[in-house]
Amino acid sequence: MANVKLAIIYYSSTGTNYKMAQWAEDAAKQKGAEVKVVRVPELAPMSAIEQNAAWKDHYLATKDKVPEAQINDLDWADAIIFSSPTRFGTLPAQTKQFIDQAGGLWAQGKLVNKVVSAMTSAQNPHGGQEATLLSLYTSMFHWGAIIAAPGYSDNSIFSAGGNPYGTSVSVDGEGNMKEDIEEAVRHQVNRTLEVAGKIANG
Repeated sequence: MANVKLAIIYYSSTGTNYKMAQWAEDAAKQKGAEVKVVRVPELAPMSAIEQNAAWKDHYLATKDKVPEAQINDLDWADAIIFSSPTRFGTLPAQTKQFIDQAGGLWAQGKLVNKVVSAMTSAQNPHGGQEATLLSLYTSMFHWGAIIAAPGYSDNSIFSAGGNPYGTSVSVDGEGNMKEDIEEAVRHQVNRTLEVAGKIANG
């Protein structure tokens, strides 16, 4: 996988999707991929962020540590893994705005055959995780991207709750993940790199 460039693009308000992105980064590096982890720019005003202590703490801890995602990261990558929470059954505005800015690359055909997979989180098992992943993949179909969903290709997916569209997790009010998803994240990364490697090698 040394010839595969992977962009892990995440949005995280209180840290769940950041942790998932970190697991994904570690798994990809173990496979020898060239990896870039970037965070979607925050759109919420500080007045809103400061009303949630966990959100404020995570924002301050990562804003100077993790580079902000740039549209050129999509052009650079052979494969892309998105990790983003659910907001009312769809993507947060932050992630949606980032994707919406890719129109220039799309118009030039530079997003065709990108290998894409996605992960998400919500406060309960039926909080819109599957709908969120499907809504993101809808945009990827317009790109001409190749979706590398995990399906039921490994037992870790069942242990993580059985979401075939991408790893998802429910998180309680204290920020604790309710399912054990680390191995599912790692498997999803490996599958994404495997598909991207086959495309890169013709």
